[in-house]
Amino acid sequence: MSNKSEVADRLLTDARKRTAKAENPTLAKAALVVGIIAVLVSWISLAGWVFGATAIGLAVPGARGTTVKRRAMIAIGLGWAALVIATFFFTLNIALR
Repeated sequence: MSNKSEVADRLLTDARKRTAKAENPTLAKAALVVGIIAVLVSWISLAGWVFGATAIGLAVPGARGTTVKRRAMIAIGLGWAALVIATFFFTLNIALR
C-alpha cells in the first residue's frame, strides 16, 4: 500500500510544479510594462508597432494563467491601442506630406 501512496505523492508534486510554472506572472508583468511603453511611444509609428506587437505577443501566453489573466488582458488592450495610435500617426504623416 505504501507504494501507491508514494506514486500518488510524486504525481501530485509534479502536477503542482506544472501548475506553478503555468501561472508564472513574469510574462504578464513584462507584457504590461511593454504595453505601457508602447502607448507612450506610439506617436512614433515604427516604435508603436514594434512595442505594441511585442506587448500582445508577451501577453497572449501570459493570459493562460488564472491569477494574472486580468493583467495580461490589460496588456493586450494597451498593445492594440498602441497599434491603432501608431497607424493613425503614420497615416497622418503621409496625409500631411
